Amino acid sequence: MENVLSNSNALNGTRLSFIGCGVMAEAIIAGLLSQDLVEPEQVVGSHPRVERREELEQKYGIRIFENNREAALGSTGLNDQAATSSIVILTVKPQRLGIILGELREMVQPGQLVISIVAGARVGTIAEALQHGPIVRAMPNTPAQIGQGMTVWTATPEVSKAQQAQIHAVFGALGREMHVEEERMIDMATALSATGPTYTFLVMEALIDAGVHMGFSRHVAEELVLQTMLGSVLFARESRKHPAELRNMVTSPGGTSAEAIYQMEKGGLRTVLSKAVWAAYQRATALGRTARE
Repeated sequence: MENVLSNSNALNGTRLSFIGCGVMAEAIIAGLLSQDLVEPEQVVGSHPRVERREELEQKYGIRIFENNREAALGSTGLNDQAATSSIVILTVKPQRLGIILGELREMVQPGQLVISIVAGARVGTIAEALQHGPIVRAMPNTPAQIGQGMTVWTATPEVSKAQQAQIHAVFGALGREMHVEEERMIDMATALSATGPTYTFLVMEALIDAGVHMGFSRHVAEELVLQTMLGSVLFARESRKHPAELRNMVTSPGGTSAEAIYQMEKGGLRTVLSKAVWAAYQRATALGRTARE
């Protein structure tokens, strides 16, 4: 029986290769380094632009290659066993995935963990292209950049207990993480939690604009809205009450909240949000088809 490693040491000595080093890859790298879960020499990556490679190397002390195959190997000049990364993390655009999987097919070693955060990309697509078993498909969100993200992930049966501990460590560095058994839930999470900041930011913007319309300066309106939204979320989490119960707590008969709720319901706010989430879900599944082509 394999022992599950604690998150604090699950990545000891593990080499991580990031194929594509955009915003989300940098968030993962920054989170792992800031929490001392890995050392800079354990991390390599790839990016086509020299300016971006130099930026990441100077900022984090890691090695960034232009070539994806070199990044997958980890470093030139090492023997095959030492050079091969323990974990390969795919953080590329869906439209580029097919080409990149072709480049990596001979580089990924049997038993090596492959993590994909490519929107819409199916586990089956990756497994077939790489002829590989241990694969994780995950979907983080934007607040991961400050360690307050929500990452939902699923894994193939070939992923070991020790590798699951590594996954907990990687995504735990970004905030909260949740394992789901069914892959379709990743597309669902893409629409709800990964796209969720978009809904929140739009509501935030609308409330700030409403404050400005009433006569507040934009600076004051922003401060009022940001703290109110933050406090409301923290209160909801700590109270563990249903949102409807919390809403009733602050809604007095004939009061300002009651009037505001009436207008929001009259405008179909719930329906609009539900349609937005469903549209995002459909788009996530369409991206999956794009990644297979």
